[in-house]
Amino acid sequence: MIEKLTTDAIALLKKLIETPSFSSEEDETATLVELWFEKRAMPYTRTKNNVWATNTYFDDSKPTLLLNSHHDTVKPNTAYTKDPFKAIVEDGKLFGLGSNDAGGCLVSLIATFTYFYERPNLNYNLVLVASAEEESSGPNGLNSMLEIIPHIDVAIVGEPTLMQLAIAEKGLVVFDAKVKGTPSHAAHPNDDNAIYNSIEVLQWFKNYKFDKVSAALGEVKMTVSQINAGKQHNAIPAEVDLVVDVRVNDCYTNAEIVEILQSESPCSSIIPRSLRLNSSSIPEDHALVKAGIALGRSTYGSPTLSDQATLTCPSLKLGPGDSTRSHSADEFIYISEIEEGIEIYIKLLKKIL
Repeated sequence: MIEKLTTDAIALLKKLIETPSFSSEEDETATLVELWFEKRAMPYTRTKNNVWATNTYFDDSKPTLLLNSHHDTVKPNTAYTKDPFKAIVEDGKLFGLGSNDAGGCLVSLIATFTYFYERPNLNYNLVLVASAEEESSGPNGLNSMLEIIPHIDVAIVGEPTLMQLAIAEKGLVVFDAKVKGTPSHAAHPNDDNAIYNSIEVLQWFKNYKFDKVSAALGEVKMTVSQINAGKQHNAIPAEVDLVVDVRVNDCYTNAEIVEILQSESPCSSIIPRSLRLNSSSIPEDHALVKAGIALGRSTYGSPTLSDQATLTCPSLKLGPGDSTRSHSADEFIYISEIEEGIEIYIKLLKKIL
């Protein structure tokens, strides 16, 4: 059964690759996921572009485990040398946009869910969500499903981790900041040039260190990622706009990060866009983590954001593929990684189910 599920999962991934599914434009890939369930006569529900299902013997008295990954993609970058929308297999690699992030994870979790779908007497209920809008953190992704699907007690979020256990994940707060000065004609002296004023501010952001360091996630990482000022060569602008990307460890809440930066940063103003993308984690003594370690998996903290940020329950990030390939040119996943992913997912769940 596992061999057939693996073959079918790889075939589904090839179809997903060849069907464009940018965030909020995932209608056709959602239909492909629906067809998996229809072909196997497995009841499912589609909510916008999210497709979800529960196991046959769902029991409200039992805790529920969420299996989640996404079927949307970023847009391909200009460095691609292969057609991003063509599933190409070369030297054991399956190339194509979304193959690694996170198509391989998604089809592996779908196959795993299918494997356990009709099994009676499980210790956990299973809920599978193939979600939309993960790449854009949009309003109609997994976050919109949490009031629709059954209450979940723990989750596996499928993202490329080389099938190692990401037991914690950094949160994200994006800030819009301003450095102000005195506008003037460029030909005249000006000791309050907003652009020059920004040099000291940029140096502050570069050197600032948050006090609390996480055992799993390390330091909070703060990066000025965008800067914009001025409209013409002979006019000194009144202000410089900065965008600051802050990756938050599990020692701080997003609200605490806002309080610190608004009180300490030398900006004229610094305003967060959202506080909803929090850090996430699962205790190291959780049954899922113990089961993974027993299978020879190692634990680490992940610096990248995923749909874990929308969850309040303990969650584990785990999946085939390598995060460093995500959003890269000529994205690929090894066929063997999908095979291993399905095998490990099933062995992992067998230990707790």
